[in-house]
Amino acid sequence: MKRALRLLSCAALVFVLVLSAFAQGGELRFCIKSDPKTFNPVAVADDASETVRYLTGGVLVRVNRQTQQLEPELATSWKITNAGKTITFTLRPNQYFSDGTPFTAEDVAFTVKQLTNPNLHSPTGDAFRSGTGDVTSKILSGNKISITFPGAIAGLDRLFDQVAIMSARSPKKERAVLGPFFLADHKPGSYLYFRKNNNYWKKDAQGRKLPLLDAVRLDIQPNREIEVMRFRRGEIDLINSLDSDFYAKLQQGSEAQVRDAGASLDSEQLWFNQVPGAPIADYKKAWFKSQNFRRAVALSINRADLVRIVFGGHAQAAIGPTSPANKFWFNTKLKALPYDTQLALNLLKQDGFQLQGGTLKDAQGRTVEFSIVTNSSSKPRERMATMIQQDLSRIGIKVNVVTLDFPSMIERITAKFNYEAAILGFINTEMDPNSQMTVWLSSGENHAWNPNQKSPATAWEAEMDKLMQAQTQSPDPKKRKAAWDRVQEIVYEQQPMIYLVNKNALSAVSSNLVNAAPVVLRPQTYWNIDRLYLKSDADRSGK
Repeated sequence: MKRALRLLSCAALVFVLVLSAFAQGGELRFCIKSDPKTFNPVAVADDASETVRYLTGGVLVRVNRQTQQLEPELATSWKITNAGKTITFTLRPNQYFSDGTPFTAEDVAFTVKQLTNPNLHSPTGDAFRSGTGDVTSKILSGNKISITFPGAIAGLDRLFDQVAIMSARSPKKERAVLGPFFLADHKPGSYLYFRKNNNYWKKDAQGRKLPLLDAVRLDIQPNREIEVMRFRRGEIDLINSLDSDFYAKLQQGSEAQVRDAGASLDSEQLWFNQVPGAPIADYKKAWFKSQNFRRAVALSINRADLVRIVFGGHAQAAIGPTSPANKFWFNTKLKALPYDTQLALNLLKQDGFQLQGGTLKDAQGRTVEFSIVTNSSSKPRERMATMIQQDLSRIGIKVNVVTLDFPSMIERITAKFNYEAAILGFINTEMDPNSQMTVWLSSGENHAWNPNQKSPATAWEAEMDKLMQAQTQSPDPKKRKAAWDRVQEIVYEQQPMIYLVNKNALSAVSSNLVNAAPVVLRPQTYWNIDRLYLKSDADRSGK
């Protein structure tokens, strides 16, 4: 009898283990800050729309957010030819959109036509604009297509990570999708509800059909305090991005549920206004144009303190325009600038500056004083500005901190140019330096310290222009990397942008969510959405 009971117990245990191994399902819930502005995947320009595209869009290739390598999705293979102008895809056969419409090369041609339609002004399509002339698609068979652009495009295959394929024939248009979920319900201002796409093509290593979740609900919630409170109550399952203050608060309640994936691609930086016509004193413009002055300021900022005090240790001292988190494009020869006030004073002395009674004077005896503007909605930036104020007082520079609401600040730094120095951050969603063309070309609108130049104001900016053009026109990744490495070195030498920190990628994930592995690339927590699932009630209770 006892032997029979033992066998029965073992059988029950095996049954439970088998059930556990194949557990899946559940409704994942998290918040986005606003309603998506569009459901058209080629028109995406905001975070909420990007989230919808990631959940629903089927792409030909995908950058694995964990390895940063390009992987096949709806295309099983691809080849770039014609000096970087043509890409040919072989498509996965026998696939269907969520409404049952077959997926063929015709859909890829239709999507590319939408993407490059000048009347649609597609932000995603901007990356594919390589010169004057038409983009042509040639359907070679039902599952093979070649696309030719008028000019070479750097990193052409990786750009398709952002291109969700649309159906050329479905009456549901963009609501027919190839991704893991489809939009089933939307109440504007309240929520979006997605159900699993039963036609999704992918399976996991155990042969299970993906996605493992049954549904995803996105609640519209712009208030971060309320979002954190709902996470604590178990009403939502993840917070994709946290600042260090909220991270610390959640850490006190449950350390197991907060995640720090390390330095992100995002950066915070300070720069001086070098616009020739800016309404500031000429002698200050002369300071700001001095390489020695900018490097002295950069050397006098204690980045370790910024990391420790402002970000609670959840950041890293920034080195330049590419974060070390960007494994391929970061120039590993560069190291973070030291905190060295004596070296800073030596550089200033070369330009005639003198420290007199604790006050720095320029060569004409003027007191060195300037203001830093930043946006009042960012407490970390306010704190960084205050700490930099204290740091620079140690070399005799007086700094005034001015906080403005965000629209007013943007108007000052991009339209009126009525500022002396500014602190702001970049949110970098792309790893390729092509996404920063408008920042580093002297003619770029976002060339922050002196935008929209008709011709380069300095020799080093002229060199950067040539390097940026070279990297965008070459199909050779090694040549592109060499050009971008040199751009990073020029920025390091000249300090037109004084990089402060790279914030860490912080998130919160419920212990009930299985397979979550937050990374530094967006979307940090749900990049592998098709493999996530929630524990069953039995698993949660430990039965």
